[in-house]
This record gives sequence, C-alpha cells and structure tokens, in this order.
Amino acid sequence: MIDGWRLVRGPNVLIAGGGVLAGGWIALGQIALPKLLVFAALSGIGLGLAGNVVNDLQDAATDRINYPGGERPIAAGRISRDAAHLLVWLGLAGGLGCAALVSGMQLLVGLAAAAVMVAYSPVLKRAGWPGNVAVAAVAGVPLFYGALSVDRPGAGLVPWALAAWIHLGRELVKDLQDEAGDRATGRRTLPVRVGRPRARSVTWWVCIAFVPWAFVLPRLAGYRDVYFAVVSIAALLVLLAAVALRRDRFPRASVLLKAAMVVGMVALVLGRMA
Repeated sequence: MIDGWRLVRGPNVLIAGGGVLAGGWIALGQIALPKLLVFAALSGIGLGLAGNVVNDLQDAATDRINYPGGERPIAAGRISRDAAHLLVWLGLAGGLGCAALVSGMQLLVGLAAAAVMVAYSPVLKRAGWPGNVAVAAVAGVPLFYGALSVDRPGAGLVPWALAAWIHLGRELVKDLQDEAGDRATGRRTLPVRVGRPRARSVTWWVCIAFVPWAFVLPRLAGYRDVYFAVVSIAALLVLLAAVALRRDRFPRASVLLKAAMVVGMVALVLGRMA
C-alpha cells in the first residue's frame, strides 16, 4: 500500500485534483461542485497518476543511482513493471474518459497533457531546459483545466502562468537533485550541460523572479486584497527555497516550493471569492 502511494506520488496527485477544483472555483468566484468540475478533477487525478507512474517506469535506471535507499518502488523491484503498466492504462482511461464527459475541448487538453507527460522522460528531459518548460506548463494546467470545465477558460490563464512558473523552479531543482543519475544515463539536463554552479544560479533566478510576478499579474487581473496577504506566505516560502538552493539543500528547496504551490492555490481561490 505504501509503495503504491509512493509510486503514484499520492500527494502530487491530490494537489493535481485540488488544483482543478481550485481553477473552477477561481473561475466561478465561489466554492461549488458542479458535475462537470467534479469530472474534470477526477480526470486530473487519473492523468496525474498515469504521468507519475510513467515517469517511474522510464526513470528506473536513473532512480537506482539517485535513490539507492529504495525510495522508488519500481527501481527497487518491489512493484513489477506489469503492475505499473496496468496503473498507467487505468489512469489514462479514467482521466481521458472523465475529460470526455466534460467536453471535446477538455478531452483535447487532456490528451495534449498526457502526450507531454509520456514524452517527458525519454524525449523532453534529454533536451534540457525545453523539457523543463514543457513539463512545467503541463504541471500548471490543472488550474486552467478547472476553469475550462466551467466554460470560463480565460479566468484560468493567470493561475496557469503562476503555477507553471513555480513548477519550472521545482523541475530545475529536481534536475539538480538527479544530476548523478542523469549524467550516468546520458541525459542532457541543465546541470549536466552547464555544470551544477551555473544550473543552480539559473534555478535561483527563476525562483526569485517568480516573487514580483506573483503580485503583479494578479493585480493586473483584479484579484481581491486577501490574495496579496496570503500569497505573501507563498512568496516567503519561495525565498526560503532560494536560500536552500544557495546552500545546496535541494530536497529542502523542493519541499518549500511544493508548499508554496499549495499556499498559492489557496491565495488564488480566496482572491476571487465574491
């Protein structure tokens, strides 16, 4: 049970589903659970689950180097590849099926997101920073996905941009964490291409640059004052992550950025409440 939770990245899957709900609430300006938003959230959970398991399947060789303690169940041999493939297909079927129940456009966005997730590890990650940008854009989609499901996609654009930005920082942090395995398996990630010091510097600037835009974009979009009070906490977490980066404490930076994502979603929802 614990290995299954680790394999699907349980907390990340819950954040994906919560992000879809948050996107719908932002667009609606209220907490509500219309049927189409619920289907979209279930779709986000299914697609997120499938993407996480695909990543572990494709990264088994590098995970054996980067996680020698056996934290990744496929790499450690505790979950078979056949069982993992079954989870992928179930996640895709459920995710895309629920998207189809919402609308044709929802299905198209879901298909595009699934394609990027499947291509990330074998193709995009080898390309370096373009892969980071692509996966960050997909990771930020849940907020837009929720707004799309309630037929107000425009309301999801600012949340998507901010979520993608902070996810980009976290993807770059994870590349710093996984440098040894990526280098051994021939992946041309940013730390492998330019060296750890320069990659760390780029990641630091991505994090620092997020902070002002977390205030500017919502101000331009007319968010309520409560947003700015709550997002100040998320901004502080991002700055603490930047400090951790400078000290090569990459796992700590990653956790801080994930916490900032959750606080940021709360801020976005509160900032749109009528």
